[in-house]
Amino acid sequence: FQCPFCRRFWKETLPQIKQAYIDTGKARFVYRDFPLSFHPGATPAAEGTECAREQSKFWEMHDFIFEEQEKQGSGTIQFTSDDVKKWAAKIGLNTSKFNQCLDSGKYKQEVEKDIADGSAAGVNGTPAIFINGRLIVGAQPFSAFKIVIDEELKKLDK
Repeated sequence: FQCPFCRRFWKETLPQIKQAYIDTGKARFVYRDFPLSFHPGATPAAEGTECAREQSKFWEMHDFIFEEQEKQGSGTIQFTSDDVKKWAAKIGLNTSKFNQCLDSGKYKQEVEKDIADGSAAGVNGTPAIFINGRLIVGAQPFSAFKIVIDEELKKLDK
């Protein structure tokens, strides 16, 4: 959530993938966390989106975290768990429930499991996107995803 390349993927590429493949029912998008240790805001953001999921607002929180960073520039934007709590309030979450969830570390193990699973699958940076097991690394343009997704869809037609 703090990686500027992930933010670029969210801003430029994911909307196109969503429109062409997810919204049309051709593909499913599953989000897993992989906060990098040198991005101190990434872990509280990852845990915060899980807390937001409890109130059915995972994607709203996901998008808001990136939107708030986008307002501040294109590089790595520094933020803290206090910022994540402020953002949760701005999207209308029950702040006492959210703050208690985040402060308790309720989703710490889940985020750590995502990191372990990603590492086991060969992930060592972000963004890292798997399409039927095929890894695409970095903020690649939509065209790079389109090629792989279309190849995988053709396999289903056979």
